[in-house]
Amino acid sequence: MATDAGYYQVLTALESKDDAATLARTLLESRAAACVQIVGPVESHYWWQGEIQTEQEWLCQIKTAADTLDRLMTLIRDSHPYDTPEITATAIVHGSMDYLSWIVEETRAS
Repeated sequence: MATDAGYYQVLTALESKDDAATLARTLLESRAAACVQIVGPVESHYWWQGEIQTEQEWLCQIKTAADTLDRLMTLIRDSHPYDTPEITATAIVHGSMDYLSWIVEETRAS
């Protein structure tokens, strides 16, 4: 089902599985995220301080509702150990309404 971008998948990468798990717990306990999937390790290649770097990282795929997105991004930024963490948000434009409704329900629960 098509949506009006009321739902987002946010990505961030961390240097260890433990760091990723800690961030996931923080986001879930604050109800800023309904789900965090930790994928890895992945091999990242990127420019940093004028040099090409290659590192092993753990990718967090985070599901949230639109009205929680800003709070989620702030929590990631405040909790992340990197100086310049990857924080990208992609609108979910199609999905199961049962799943999308669940995202909203879990990010609003108290």
